[in-house]
Amino acid sequence: MRQANVPRLLDALGRPEQGLRGMLVVGTNGKGSTCAFAVSAVAAAGVHVGSMPSPHLQELRERIRIDGVPVTRAEYTAAFAEVWQAIERHRLPVLAQGIYAATAAVHLRRAGIGLAVAEASIGGSRAAAAELGLDVKVVTGIGLDHTRLLGTSLTQITQAKVAAAKDGDHVVLGRLAPEAATAAEQVLKERTGLSVWRMDHEIRYTARAAGHGDDGGPTTLVDVFTPRAVHRDLPCPLSGTHQHHNLALAIAAMDSMAERGHIPAPDAERLRARLAATRWPGRLELVAHARLNDWTGSVLMDGATNPQGVATVAPQILRQARADGRSRPPVLVFAAMDDKDAPGMLAPLPAHWPLVLTRTDAPHAASCVTLHRQLSPHRQGPCLSAENTMTALHRAAELTGPGGLIIVLGSLRLVGETRTALALEPV
Repeated sequence: MRQANVPRLLDALGRPEQGLRGMLVVGTNGKGSTCAFAVSAVAAAGVHVGSMPSPHLQELRERIRIDGVPVTRAEYTAAFAEVWQAIERHRLPVLAQGIYAATAAVHLRRAGIGLAVAEASIGGSRAAAAELGLDVKVVTGIGLDHTRLLGTSLTQITQAKVAAAKDGDHVVLGRLAPEAATAAEQVLKERTGLSVWRMDHEIRYTARAAGHGDDGGPTTLVDVFTPRAVHRDLPCPLSGTHQHHNLALAIAAMDSMAERGHIPAPDAERLRARLAATRWPGRLELVAHARLNDWTGSVLMDGATNPQGVATVAPQILRQARADGRSRPPVLVFAAMDDKDAPGMLAPLPAHWPLVLTRTDAPHAASCVTLHRQLSPHRQGPCLSAENTMTALHRAAELTGPGGLIIVLGSLRLVGETRTALALEPV
């Protein structure tokens, strides 16, 4: 079954994706941030753009956005109802990702939106969003993740993801390890009529600090060079040096779409303004004045879901932990899916930090008992368990004390449940 019935579902719906153009983003890490930057860049060209991030954090309607703003509950419900009626009428068993993609396509048709930025969930060619026919493909990077579904080597995972590229596409490749780069080249050689831009070859970027932002961290300006244009002094408002790479990929994808006539080239000042306003929740998201009943302090959330992702954001987490001269170490609240390398994810962070293990309401979330068994014997800090996210946050607040820092890590579902616990609205 898998996603095999998605084309049949789109047929039953009258092919709502027909006429859509734009980009599909695949990769192990960085897809959501790259899409967020790309939406800002495309909107700067004066074009309304729909986007399909995956997964959602708090509500399903986050999976359909217009110019970066989630649709209303009523709009999502109306589009979903049309899809569900087609599923029942034609008796089509379709997995959740296929329903999400079809619902987004239906809403974009209803809204008269012809340009889309879509994120593949896990795979590449087998991802439901690949059925939308978007002709600019972006590969953010490849790491060892979802090995149960995609393969146990970088070569296999790369082949699965890069296979999303079709004949005649424009492909933008992020920075890849040598094994992944070789595998990507082998897949792309099987396609015809491709144009390919690679990071550190056809695409280059430089970044420099330019003052400090509201969180005390350095603000950064990025210069991006593509075969089409040079873009200077682009602000990168998302935290972490890895976001410079994601911003450069998004700008290269924007230039790819301009090259294909999908969008006009944006005005430079408008592009800078749009990029400066880019936000992407749950990725090094700091709530500086968080409240849980009588506790007040700071909560830093990141949805890194594999060791590579945690290692990437660890420097920023450590910087935040050192901020304000706190006397107590931060407390980690950690959850993960049952196929994740939990010890590898915790390894980049200090072993003496207190840890609260919990389980989200996701179907394949690892239990606290399983996570505890996997912990490194070298762990020094106290380790508690909590049956759910809310309980875990309260136990972390007790450990860190008033004004302390709680770090939420390991699962995007955990981040979403934390945002809800903190009474934050979906954005």
